[in-house]
Amino acid sequence: MSAKAISEQTGKEFLYKHICTSAAVQNRFRYASVTAETDWERLSREHPWLLTERLVIKPDQLIKRRGKLGLVGINLDLHGVREWFKAHVMRETTVGKAKGVLKNFLIEPFVPHPQEEEFYVCIYATREGDHVLFHHEGGVEVGDVDAKAQRLLVAVDEKLSEEQVTEKLLTHVPDEKKPVLASFIVGLFNLYEDLYFTYLEINPIVVTKDGVYVLDMAAKIDATADYICKAKWGDVEFPPPFGREAYPEEAYIADLDAKSGASLKLTLLNPRGRIWTMVAGGGASVVYSDTICDLGGVDELANYGEYSGAPSEQQTYDYAKTILSLMTREKHTQGKVLIIGGSIANFTNVAATFKGIVRAIKDYQGPLKEHEVTIFVRRGGPNYQEGLRVMGEVGKTTGIPIHVFGTETHMTAIVGMALGHRPIPNQPPMDAHTANFLLNASNSAVTPATTRTASFSDPKTSSEFNPAKKSKADLPAAQASAGCNGAKPMTLFRKQTKAIVWGMQTRAVQGMMDFDYVCSRDEPSVAAMVYPFTGDHKQKFYWGHKEILVPVYKNMADAVKKHPEVDVLISFASLRSAFDSTMESMQYPQIHTIAIIAEGIPEAQTRKIIKMADQKGVSIIGPATVGGIKPGCFKIGNTGGMLDNILASKLYRPGSVAYVSRSGGMSNELNNIISRTTDGVFEGVAIGGDRYPGSTFMDHVLRYQDTPGVKMIIVLGEIGGTEEYKICQGIREGRITKPVVCWCIGTCATMFASEVQFGHAGACANQASETAVAKNQALRDAGAYVPKSFDELGEVIKTVYDDLVANGTIVPAQEVPPPTVPMDYSWARELGLIRKPASFMTSICDERGQELIYAGMPITEVFKEEMGLGGVLGLLWFQRRLPRYACQFIEMCLMVTADHGPAVSGAHNTIVCARAGKDLISSLTSGLLTIGDRFGGALDAAAKQFSKAFDSGMLPMEFVNKMKKDGKLIMGIGHRVKSINNPDMRVQILKDFVKQHFPSTQLLDYALDVEKITTSKKPNLILNVDGFIGVAFVDLLRMCGGFTRDEADEFVEIGALNGIFVLGRSMGFIGHYLDQKRLKQGLYRHPWDDISYVLPEHMSM
Repeated sequence: MSAKAISEQTGKEFLYKHICTSAAVQNRFRYASVTAETDWERLSREHPWLLTERLVIKPDQLIKRRGKLGLVGINLDLHGVREWFKAHVMRETTVGKAKGVLKNFLIEPFVPHPQEEEFYVCIYATREGDHVLFHHEGGVEVGDVDAKAQRLLVAVDEKLSEEQVTEKLLTHVPDEKKPVLASFIVGLFNLYEDLYFTYLEINPIVVTKDGVYVLDMAAKIDATADYICKAKWGDVEFPPPFGREAYPEEAYIADLDAKSGASLKLTLLNPRGRIWTMVAGGGASVVYSDTICDLGGVDELANYGEYSGAPSEQQTYDYAKTILSLMTREKHTQGKVLIIGGSIANFTNVAATFKGIVRAIKDYQGPLKEHEVTIFVRRGGPNYQEGLRVMGEVGKTTGIPIHVFGTETHMTAIVGMALGHRPIPNQPPMDAHTANFLLNASNSAVTPATTRTASFSDPKTSSEFNPAKKSKADLPAAQASAGCNGAKPMTLFRKQTKAIVWGMQTRAVQGMMDFDYVCSRDEPSVAAMVYPFTGDHKQKFYWGHKEILVPVYKNMADAVKKHPEVDVLISFASLRSAFDSTMESMQYPQIHTIAIIAEGIPEAQTRKIIKMADQKGVSIIGPATVGGIKPGCFKIGNTGGMLDNILASKLYRPGSVAYVSRSGGMSNELNNIISRTTDGVFEGVAIGGDRYPGSTFMDHVLRYQDTPGVKMIIVLGEIGGTEEYKICQGIREGRITKPVVCWCIGTCATMFASEVQFGHAGACANQASETAVAKNQALRDAGAYVPKSFDELGEVIKTVYDDLVANGTIVPAQEVPPPTVPMDYSWARELGLIRKPASFMTSICDERGQELIYAGMPITEVFKEEMGLGGVLGLLWFQRRLPRYACQFIEMCLMVTADHGPAVSGAHNTIVCARAGKDLISSLTSGLLTIGDRFGGALDAAAKQFSKAFDSGMLPMEFVNKMKKDGKLIMGIGHRVKSINNPDMRVQILKDFVKQHFPSTQLLDYALDVEKITTSKKPNLILNVDGFIGVAFVDLLRMCGGFTRDEADEFVEIGALNGIFVLGRSMGFIGHYLDQKRLKQGLYRHPWDDISYVLPEHMSM
C-alpha cells in the first residue's frame, strides 16, 4: 500500500524539523510520549518543562474526534496528568465499531486561547491535484468541513502562493492574522509536497500574538516514497488502526516484504478465528475475504493477507509457516479451515510457490492434525497442475484433509465448501495438462490462414453495430475517450502494433512472441528492447520454430529513431526509474500507449505522469499492473499467463466481450470466466491497483462503447475511489448503451470493526461513497448488471451473453485451431516432459535453493556447528563430516604448509611474476605450476609408496633396500637443511598432535621406522613435512571410521593429499605477491654473476 497513517508525534516531528515559514511556530519539539512502561522521573529530567507548565494529555493511536470522546486531559499539572493517565492507560475503549486498548499517549504544553483564535486546515491529494481546505472556526465543534470550509485546488506540478491563500481561503480571517496564516499554510503545503504526505490535517491550529500553535494533527504519508525521503523521514513506524493490535508476526511478514521483490502482506483480524486464508494476489485476496463474509464467516475470519509477484520457495515457506504457526496456537471446537486460494497466475510458477507451502505443511503436520485443520486449495497459472498434484500428495502422506481444485472450479467455490454451504466433489474434473494445450487439435499441421475478422462474431450488416439504445453523445471515434485528452486514440492495439520493451524481461518478450505466433500475426509485436545497463546488442528469441534476433538499445532515443513504426512502450523499469523513463518516453510523439508494470511508484510521481500523458495524448496503462490483452492482436508482457492459459481461455482470437479490471491476477481470472461463459474476450485491460491509475475505468468503458466488435462490457471495480460512479452517470445519460456487467470487490470492508488496507494501494475507502457496497448499489440502480456476489459473476455474464445471442446481437463463429508453438526446453524440463543427460554431475555443493548447501549441510548449520575451515574442507573434499581432531589436523597442515620462504621455486616464480607487473591470479598460477614430485607434490607420492610397502607386508629395511635397488628416491624422505640433529619443528608439532589424537598411526610408525634406517646412513634423510602429512593422512582416512578401506585408498589415488599442499601454499604465494606490490619492487632481472655461461667449445673459440 502507499498512503499510511502516522502517529501525531511523528507528524509533528516532521513539521517541526522541516517546515519553512516566516510564521513563528511555537512549542517546537515540546512533546513527550508515554506508555505503561514509562519511567516518569526520567521523563521529567528529559523534559523539564513538564514540571513548570500546564499540560494536555491525549492518546496517540489514530483515534478521530478524541475531544468529543472525552479522551483529552486539558490544563493539568504533571500530577494531574499522571492521575488522568492512570485512569485511562490499558483501558478498553470503543471508538465507532472498533474496540481497542489505550496504550500510547502524548503530553504537550497547554495553550490557553479564546475560541476565535482556533482555525482548521487540511491538505489532501486527489488525481487532479492537492486540495487545501481552510475554515476560520476550528476545534472540537468544527462540524462538516467539506461543506463549510473554503477550498483551493493546487493542480499537479503547480505551486501555492501566499496571495492565493489570502484571496481564496482567508476571507473570514481578521486582517492582522492573515500574513501569519498565509505564510504558515504555504510552508505547510511545501512541507506536504517535499515529504510526500497524502493527507495532513491540523484541527485546531491556534494563532496568537506569539505565533502559531499546532494543537491536534492527523497525517498520512506515501510509504512508497521511502527511497526518496529516507534521509528526512528516518525510520518511520506505522501504527495499526485503533482496535487492531500490532502483532510481531505482522512485522515479520512486513520485513520479508521489504526485502523481497515479491509482495507479502499479513493483517491479523481475529487470531482465535477458525477461518484462515493464504491467498495469492492482491485482488483475489479481497475477493476471498468478501466471499467468506458474504457466507457469514466475518466473525471467524482470522486474517487478511496475500502473496504475489512470484515469491521464491523459501519466501512462501516463511509466509506459510507464519500462518500455520498462528492458526495452531488455540484450538477451536469446530476445528479450523485454511483456504489456499488464488486467481489464475500470469507469471508466478505455481508449483514452485506451492513447494514452500508444502514444506510448511509437512513441518506443522502434527499441530495441524491436532487442531483438526481442513485445507481447501484452488489455483491456476503456470505449472499449476504440478502444484496441485504435490499439494494433493502431501494430504495423502500426512493424513491432513486437503481438497484440491484447479481452473475448472470457480475461484471462490472452495469458500462455500469450506464453510459447509456447498458439497465437496469427490473427484473434481481436471483440465488437460499444460503440455496438451500446445498440441494442434486438428488433423492438419498447417498453420491456419489469417481469416479473423475484427471480432470473433460473424460479420453482419452495418445495422448490427447500432446499439440497442441510441447514444445521446454521438461523438466521433477519435473523441471516444471522454474524461481524458481528446487526442488519445480509441484503439490502443491492432494486429500490426509494434512495441518497445523497456527492461531485460526476456521471458515476457518470449511470451509476447508466442502469443503473436498463435494469433497468426505476420511479424512479432516486439520491435526492440531498451536496457541502459549494457551496450547496444542483439537478443535471441523464438518466432515459432525459428530463432530471431531482437535489437537491444542502451537508450530510448536510439530505439525510437531506428523503429519509427513503434507506438507502444511496455515499461518494466523498476519503481525507482519508472518515473524518469516514462517522462522521457512521452517526449517522442510516435509513442501513443505506455504500460507501466512497476508497483510502488510514489503517487506524486504517478500524478505527474498522468498530467503529461493528458497533455501529450498518451494512454497510460498502470502503474502496478500486469497490462492488458487484445486477443488475436497484441498482449502486454505477461498478461494472460503462459501459452497453455492463452489457448485454454481462447485468447488467440477475439470474442465479443471486453473487460476492464484493476487487478492483474483477477484479469486472468476474468479471461477464464469469460471463455467458459461466452464466445471469449475482445479486449481486456488491468488498469492497476494504485490510487491513481494512468487510465480510468471510464476511459476504457467508453472505448469499448465505441468499438463495434465489443457487444458487452465487464467492469471489475473495487473498494476505494469514485470512478465507478462515472459509469453510473454514463449509463443514465445514455452515453453507455451496451450491457455492462459490474462488480466491485471489497464488500467485506464494511463488516470489519477496524480499517483494513487491502493488497492494492487504492483499495481503501476514505468515505462511505467509496465503499464497494455503496458502489455496487449505485451501479445496480443505474441499470448495470450487478451480481449478488463474485460467486455469481459468471452466471450473470452468461445470462447477459445468452440474451445477446438470442436476440441476434452476437452470432458465435466456428472455432479455428491456432498454430502450434513448440515448448521452450527449460519449461518442458520444469514440467517433467523431457529428460536429457546432464553435462555435469556434482555431489558436493548445491546453490539452487534459498541457502547454500555443502555436501548436504546448509551453510547456516556449518557456522552454527563451528566446523571451521577443516570441517568445510571435509565436506567439500571428502563428503563427510569429519571428527573434530581430523578438522584440526587439516587446519594444522594448512598452517605448516602455508609458506617456506622466498627461495623455493614456487615462491620464486610468484615473486618474479609479480615484479613483471602481472596480476594476482597470474602470479599465483605461476607459482602453483611448479608444484610436482620435486617440489611440494610429495604428499601423494609418499602416501602411495609407504602404503604399498606397508600393505604388502614389506619390512622397513626391505622397503629401503628395494627402492635403492630400483634406483628410486623414497618420496617424503630427505631435507636440504633439516636433519636428525636439526629437526623440522613443523614435523614435531604435527607428530605430537597425531600421536595424542589419532586412534591408530600404523603407517606413520612404519614411516618413522624407515626414517631410522635412512638417517643412520645420512642425517638429513629425515621424514620431511610432505612425507609426514602424506602418511598421517592415510592413517586418518583409514582409521577415523568415516571411510571404507577402498574409499580411503581412492582419495589417495586421485590426488586429494596434494590438494592440502596446494591450498596451504597458495596462502604463502599470495602473501609474496602482496609483499612485492607493497614494497613496489621493479622488474626482476637475474644477475649475470649468478649464471654460469657454458657454451659449446667451437663457439667459445
